Amino acid sequence: MKLHGYFRSAAAYRVRIALNLKGLSAAQAPHHLRLGEQRAPAYLALNPQGLVPTLELDDGAVLTQSLAIIEWLDETHPEPALLPADTLARAKVRAFAQALACDTHPVQNLKVLNRLRGLGLSEDAVQGWAGDVNAEGLEACEALVAGNAGPFCFGDRPGLADICLVPQLGNARRFKVDVSAYPRLLAAEAACRALPAFIDAAPERQPDAE
Repeated sequence: MKLHGYFRSAAAYRVRIALNLKGLSAAQAPHHLRLGEQRAPAYLALNPQGLVPTLELDDGAVLTQSLAIIEWLDETHPEPALLPADTLARAKVRAFAQALACDTHPVQNLKVLNRLRGLGLSEDAVQGWAGDVNAEGLEACEALVAGNAGPFCFGDRPGLADICLVPQLGNARRFKVDVSAYPRLLAAEAACRALPAFIDAAPERQPDAE
């Protein structure tokens, strides 16, 4: 397999964690987002959205969108499971993951921030937007897991929710969000960061890290 990504991309970070949790390896093909390499014609032929990640399978099939990739990994490599077997619990995990991956991350990513800059917003306003978006999403997620014992977001082993949480907390810190307001999320993050699967997937450990 080949994973197209960028070391700082939260979406690519999610897939790296999932691969590691499954004990799978993928060759890395970095695309520098700030230089626009994701818009190169050859890459657009793989992923028409011009986004990362993209996962090329050994048989030539191509998968895009981090949550779709992760669920494919979970379905084709069932152990360890990233989603609970119980249907209600599974829906709650998906809701948490989507709150971050679909409602929080996309509206603070580079593409959106560049559009805000293009509209004439000051850099302080752009950075403030990104911080506010992160804080709003994390506040909701803190409430979603408040009653769960842990140590991870939904129980005693990491799963899809944790895979989405750790990269998003990293983004929040980059945008100067006071994450101390989310003690339950920080506890889950600490449990994750003790595991090699999360350690090895961290942005600073990637071959294209700056």
